[in-house]
Amino acid sequence: MVEPKFEIQMLHDRVMIKLEPEAEERRSGSGIVIPATVKMANRLAWGEVCGVGTNVRSVKVGDKVLFNPDEQSEVEVHAQVYLVMRERDLHAVATQETDHGTGLYL
Repeated sequence: MVEPKFEIQMLHDRVMIKLEPEAEERRSGSGIVIPATVKMANRLAWGEVCGVGTNVRSVKVGDKVLFNPDEQSEVEVHAQVYLVMRERDLHAVATQETDHGTGLYL
């Protein structure tokens, strides 16, 4: 018997985010190697929006968003971990089209 498939639809102001994989090590602006074992306090993370609720106004599927990984709820779908949070908990969105950006680009 084949089990039916269900499409996930986000509700209200919720956003589903796929975390970008972190590199094993990072480099500082001056070229110093920072090992993956170093934990930085209050470090924000980037992720890709995979789903949005009907009341979400500022982001769309495919946008890259900046958020605090400590303010999250995790869900696992097909062995992939996604985060679910409210749109208001996002700090920034990286998009190609903007009228009031920072002048910084990813």
